[in-house]
Order: sequence, then structure tokens, then C-alpha cells
Amino acid sequence: MTAEVIVDIAHSEVDKIFEYRSIEGVREGSRVKVPFGNTAVDGYVMRLKEGSDFDPAKLKSIAKVVDHALTKECLALAKRISERYRCPMALTLRLFLPAEMRRGAAHELYKNVVTFVQDTDIPARAKAQRAAYDYLKAHSPSDYTALCKQFGTAAVNALIGRGAAARTKERVNRSPYTQMEGDAPARTLTPAQEAAVQSIRGAAQTVQLLHGVTGSGKTEIYLTLIAAALKEGKSAVFLVPEISLTPQMLSQLRARFGPQAAILHSGLSAGEKFDEWQRLRRGEAKIAIGARSAVFAPVENVGVIILDEEHDGSYASETNPRYNTAEIAELRARYNGCKLVLGSATPSVETYLKAREGEYNLIELPERINKRPLPEIVVADMRREVRRGNASAFSAALREELEACLAGGRQAIIFLNRRGFAQSVVCRECGEVVKCAQCDVSLTYHSEENCLKCHYCGATYRMLTACPACGSVHLSYTGTGTQRVVGELKKLFPSARILRMDVDTTAGKEGHYKILKRFADHEADILVGTQMVAKGHDFPGVTLVGILDADMSLHFSDYRSGERTFQLITQVAGRSGRAGEQGKVVLQTYDPENYILRFAVRYDYKGFFEHEIALRKATAFPPFARIVRVMVTAAEDKKALETLKEVWFSLKELYDAHADEFLFFNKMHSPVRRIQSRFRYQVLMRLKGDALLPDIYERALAHRSRDALVYVEEDPGNLS
Repeated sequence: MTAEVIVDIAHSEVDKIFEYRSIEGVREGSRVKVPFGNTAVDGYVMRLKEGSDFDPAKLKSIAKVVDHALTKECLALAKRISERYRCPMALTLRLFLPAEMRRGAAHELYKNVVTFVQDTDIPARAKAQRAAYDYLKAHSPSDYTALCKQFGTAAVNALIGRGAAARTKERVNRSPYTQMEGDAPARTLTPAQEAAVQSIRGAAQTVQLLHGVTGSGKTEIYLTLIAAALKEGKSAVFLVPEISLTPQMLSQLRARFGPQAAILHSGLSAGEKFDEWQRLRRGEAKIAIGARSAVFAPVENVGVIILDEEHDGSYASETNPRYNTAEIAELRARYNGCKLVLGSATPSVETYLKAREGEYNLIELPERINKRPLPEIVVADMRREVRRGNASAFSAALREELEACLAGGRQAIIFLNRRGFAQSVVCRECGEVVKCAQCDVSLTYHSEENCLKCHYCGATYRMLTACPACGSVHLSYTGTGTQRVVGELKKLFPSARILRMDVDTTAGKEGHYKILKRFADHEADILVGTQMVAKGHDFPGVTLVGILDADMSLHFSDYRSGERTFQLITQVAGRSGRAGEQGKVVLQTYDPENYILRFAVRYDYKGFFEHEIALRKATAFPPFARIVRVMVTAAEDKKALETLKEVWFSLKELYDAHADEFLFFNKMHSPVRRIQSRFRYQVLMRLKGDALLPDIYERALAHRSRDALVYVEEDPGNLS
């Protein structure tokens, strides 16, 4: 028998099938060790066949079987991804394995346990043995180490020697968030929820768009669909956009389905991630929940895939392979013959258009559960506040609402999508803006650590005492971040208990969970945060949301800026008034007449959509065109520029031959010219369709080298 193997080396020169003589225990999807050149490397068995096209005497043999990590679905999906995104098969196969497992850095953990075997006469003088014997008879099996600590190693070993007990090894499951175990029976669905479930289950389309306002009960629909899949003996995949949402959703799944739910995300320890992945692979857990990478969970016979907050930009991978999570989820849904449910209160323009035209099944929930009203949104014109001499981050309206909220014993969320204390440090003498030495961006001041940080590469610098350009000591801080907001709140409301939730405060596996739990348990009155607080959280005590700098994202040079602003405002506003009391939102802006804000204030998604889709059609932007960016980066500016020219001339040939397919074609510096000490150039294209994509990939990627990275992005979420 011959095995067709992909070696685990992500390089185009070895991106092909190698044949080896098979050994006992090998099957399709096995991870194996194979001789390759003068060394041994990992490989993945793609197929087994009789015979070989090569001389059998010259075929090397597989050295050993590591495990049977990959399912047939994984192999098929990896092949599709490799072809679709033009990346080596080894790279796509790695998506299906925890990195620590692939590197051999995580293994199964065992502990010694002692089990009671049979009644035995214990001498009266052996008091420790008798005590251990009586304990073990009532508590079998028991941990060997704990037993020895309690009764003495000699006594425990004597029991084992007498045959009264036996010592064996038991696998330890390193399960994260064990404090979330509970019991929560299924709730009775409202008529609208029941109709939504029936529509999803009965639809002819594979993809379902569940468009429901915030608080409309989408989560209960998800749980009902999962329960139905489990009842049929199938599994489920549940995707959320942020790690911060994963523990909250996991707690609901664990409460409903117990240990059937397993979590996969980057915040877990290597051992926890390994054990959760293994539980799914062995079928001990049937529900995989996690952020983007959980779409590759090793579950089989999938009965439903749920992609919550489908509009969120974090579902697009920004590392190779640059996949779209919804696209991969749809491939899995079609492979398994199951439904993919996309859920959102503010679906992306592209998704809603497909649903409206019938490509996706559209289910709409326009009202909150029990017809609770959506929170009232009050617009605070910050231009007037400035004219009145108010230089703080808070309008008079927001201060008044905060006072009333706190006086009534209720909770508030303050949203500002900028962390740190100040956006940048500027010299008042010469105008110099302090920048990162490795990136072409300004540094952000963090007051608690009294340092400057780069939010692109993560570098940290000591706070300056003088301008590096002119030596002046007159430095000022521009822009407000979450740290400064917390400081101002403490001055305004000294007795208020305040929590902050951003990248700086959520380090560690349980960083998000601990903050959210404290707030849910009413250990704080105000939660200040970035977009982490905007998505999916359900806090019954919150009756007020303050949105600072609501129009900040409107002014980005990106065709999606209006859409993102509408989504963000609607999502964060939806955190208010989710229980009995009417919620209120104070939206602070310097541009109150903007049409995006007017739609957001009325929660008018359809009005927003009609305006936005007409604008996109008139200007030929997605979904009526395809934006493609070829990015070139290198450590040396000269090498990056040379490679850009090579890419440009190759693509120019394509442009000259198919000019009618291009709406725009040009080369330029990337808006952020340097990140992590690498210079960045780009070729930007706008195409009428997808016909030229394969040629663009082939021509662009042909110019990759050891010194210059070249990659292709389709409709990139971030054009900086």
C-alpha cells in the first residue's frame, strides 16, 4: 500500500504530493513522521492507494504514525482552501490543528489514582492502613498523591501490596471555565422565535440570515437549533467574533448542554486547548464554540453552524491564508448538508443583499422579546458643548443621565473605541508628533504605566520629558482614550465603582470573563470600554449607554466607514434596557446632521441599507465590484520597492489585456508606510468581477522571495 503525503513544510517548492510505503495503522488523515532529505519531518496522509507510479524499491517508508488528527472533511476542506487562496497545502492543513499540538508542546496529562479492589483483613496495629482502607472503600477511586498526603505513602502502598487496592493512571481533562457548569432548562420560545426556527429548518437554502434587533432572542433560537442537531446525533459549531463573548456564550451552552460544549480560542493554555480539541475529535464533546479559528473544529457529522454577529470584521483572517470565516463555514455546511445561520442586528450590506435577493433565506425579528422598546437615543451636539466652555469628555446631557442612573442604583456603559489615555503626544513648540521607531504611526500615552505604546506592533517606550526634535519640554496630549475617561469619571462621581475593559485590562485566559462577571454581579456601576463592550453582552441592570466620539469612525478613508459606524452605534446602544426598565442612550457627536447617525438614532437598518446600497451601486464599490490589494513588505525599503515594480509590471500585462474588467488600477505606498520595521507598498485594484482573481494570485505570488513578502487581499477590511 502506498501513502500520498503532504510534508509539513509551508513552501511552494515542496507543495506537492510525496509517496511513501505505508505501514500498519496508517489511514487517510493520519499525521505521520516521514524521512525527507537528511531529516525526518511531520506529514499528513492525504490518500492511500494500491501500487505507485514510482519504482517501489525506491520508495521510502513512513517512519511512524503520530496520530489520526484529521478527518476526511478536513482533508477535503484544506484542498478547497489551498486552491481558493493559493497557499501551500501544508499551511491550510495547519489550520485544523492546535499549534502547540503540531509542535509537540502539548500532550495528554495523566494522574495516578487508587481504586478499591476487594475486602481485606487489615492488622489492628496498622492504624494508618485501616484509616486509608476505610476512606478508600467509601471514596474510590481517589487521587494517589492526595491519599498519600492524608494517610502516608507507606500505608497506601501497603494496601496496594495486599491487593486491597490497585494503582492505575487516569487521563486528566484540563477543562477551562469549569466554574460555568450549571443547569438551565430550555425556555419556551415566543411565536416569533418558533417561526424563525421552523423557517430555518425548512428552508431550501443552505445559508440563513437571522436579522433580529438587539434583544430579540436570537441566542435562544441558536440553542434550540443546537439541541435539535444533538437530538439527531449530530454536532454543532458556534462562532462568535470576540474572545470576550466566548465565555459568556460558553456559560449558556454549558448550562444547557453540560460537558457537550467545548471551547476553542487563543486565550487558553496549551494543555486546555489540546484537551478541548481532543474531546471534540473523540466525539466526547459535540459543540465547538470559539472565535474565528473554531470554524476548523474537528467535529464530524455537523448538524448546524452558527456565525453570530456575522457583520464583524474580526471574521476575516489577516494572516496567511487570508480566509473569510463565513466562506469556510458555508463550505462546511454544504459538505455536511446542514444549515449555516448568520445572525446579526446589523448584517453587512453584502449579506443583506444576498438575503433580499433570495440567495440566502431571510428571517427577521423586528421586535425585542415581550415587545420591550428599544432604548431612546439622545444626540448631544459636542460643538455646542465646546462653545459653552465644556472641555471634558462628557456632555451635560450624559452627566445628568449618569447622575440619575447611579442615584437609582442602575448600571451604565460608556463606550469609546480608543484605548489608552491620549491618542498622541505633540510638541507645542515645533508640532512634532511622537512616533514609533518601527511603525509609521503615532504612539499612544498610557497614564497608568506612564509610558508610550504602539498599537500596531506593541512596542513600549518610556514617557518623554522633552521633544526629541527640538528639545522643548512643552508637550501636550491629544485625543481621549479609555484611561482618561475613567479618570474623569472618578472625579465626577467619586463613589461610583468603575471597571475598564480594553486590550490593556483583559490579559490572560479569564481577563474578559472576570471583568464581565464582576459587572454582571453588580460589583461595579459603570463599565468603560472599547468595542469589546459593544457586542452581544446581556446585562439586565444596564439602563444607560454613553457613546463618546460616535462619529470617529465616519472619517476613515474607507468605503465601509459609514456601515461600520451604523453597526457600532446600533450594537452598543442595544446593551441598554434589555430587562424591565426603559433604556436610554446618549450619543455624543460633532456631526449631528450626518445621515448615518440619523438612521442609527431611529434604528432604521432598512433605510440605511437602501441608501448605502444605492451609493455603492452608483460608485461601483462592493458588492457591485471587487477590491483587490496586493501588498508587498520587506525589511529594506529598496527591496520592497524593487519587488513592487516586479509585481506591478506583471499585473500591468493583465491590465493591458483586460482593461475593460478594471475600474481602478494603480501602485502606491500603503497608507501606513511601515509596520514592525517592514516597509509597505501596494497595488490597488477595483474589478468588475472575480474572473481575473486566479491570474492576479498567480502573477503576484510568483514574486515572493526570502527578502520580500507578497500577499493578496480580497475586499480587505482594513485598507491602512
